[in-house]
Amino acid sequence: MFKKVVIANRALVASRVIRTLKRLGVATVAVHSEADRDLPFVGEADEAYCIGPAPAKQSYLNVDAVLDVVAKTKADGLHPGFGFLSENCEFAGRVEAIGCRFIGPHPDHVHAMGDKVRARAKAVEAGVPVLGASPPISPDDPALADVADGIGYPLLVKAAAGGGGIGMQKVMDAGQLATAVKKTRDLSERAFGDGAVYLERYLVAPRHVEFQMVGDGKGSVRAIFERDCSIQRRYQKVIEETPAPGVGGKAEAMAARLEKTLAGWNYDSLGTVETLMDANGDFYFLEMNTRLQVEHGVTEMTTGLDLVDIQTRIAAGASLADVLPPTIVRHGHSIEARVYAEDPVRFLPSPGTLSVFRPPSMGGVRIEVATAEGAAVTPYYDPLLALVMAWGKDRVEATRRLDDALAAFAVEGVKTNIPFLRRVLASEDFIMGRHHTAFAEAFAKAA
Repeated sequence: MFKKVVIANRALVASRVIRTLKRLGVATVAVHSEADRDLPFVGEADEAYCIGPAPAKQSYLNVDAVLDVVAKTKADGLHPGFGFLSENCEFAGRVEAIGCRFIGPHPDHVHAMGDKVRARAKAVEAGVPVLGASPPISPDDPALADVADGIGYPLLVKAAAGGGGIGMQKVMDAGQLATAVKKTRDLSERAFGDGAVYLERYLVAPRHVEFQMVGDGKGSVRAIFERDCSIQRRYQKVIEETPAPGVGGKAEAMAARLEKTLAGWNYDSLGTVETLMDANGDFYFLEMNTRLQVEHGVTEMTTGLDLVDIQTRIAAGASLADVLPPTIVRHGHSIEARVYAEDPVRFLPSPGTLSVFRPPSMGGVRIEVATAEGAAVTPYYDPLLALVMAWGKDRVEATRRLDDALAAFAVEGVKTNIPFLRRVLASEDFIMGRHHTAFAEAFAKAA
């Protein structure tokens, strides 16, 4: 096991990783920007170092500053969390090159999957169904219009790097195309340091279903069930759950297919394959995230597993047989809501100071917090305040508990999306499992 691990991330995910590493007896090192010095994760770590000013490019995306902390602390492991540098293959390679283990896949896997265009190509080679798409393309490319016409409208402009739906733009006709490509390129460059974009066919009203995968680099890969992430705003997930309602036996078949595919790639860490499911229940590969997912907790609540523990022990050399039971059993239902500091109608960030921040404490509910009462919500980062998860013996009980927890969550000083989340949970279409990726946006406009 590792002796000391640097967590190259911030806020909620840093706290989550620190908790498991402490249980494993591993010393923890936090890195933080000047804006984050008073957040909970800084005090939770055994050591903490400021790596730069508030803007992410000068702190959390500053590879040299992060590696300086690794060298200074003599850490033998680095956990990247999610977002920022977690899917940057050059960063992963530099971590390994200085004798520190990157707690994630081998840099070759990060390279293959971290770029969505390369990942799609590998999926096609493996016979996994994909939607029609283009190679990387520029807004100034003279072939842009012809490429888009070949895919067909409507389509999506997507960042090749990163995740979380950042920069994604829907394009209904040729008149919107060049502007959308430029906007996605600029947003991706700011968020991930990589401006590559591509075009992809837009599937109308699909379900977003992802599969939690884990491999050990020794030829073994297991699927740990699926999650439904169809409730999204601006292409970013806000409600996730497992089991995914109404997916049927095709989900099991897809999971088995992905196990075989990733075993063929000798995949060696946690990873999540994101798919779209059409009205026929058929799945199409979107991308693979070679990291811990924000929504991993709902899988943990239904299986009793600790995915950060599994990820860490595999990075330390364990095999799947060491970290997973022969049969993984899923009990009940779990559902999560992401609580953001944002306007609950327009979904615009709501920066300010949290004069009140009191998460509820109740049975069957798990909460991961990013901040604390009295802290400032700044414009520099994603305005995620907390993840609120609930477990129940079935979907009805889990949803009721989640709604009760959201109702009891006291936040003042900023606006939050809690009213929107509660309206979704109470809506007939969501209750009946008739939701899809466009549901939340349309639902908000109708409110």
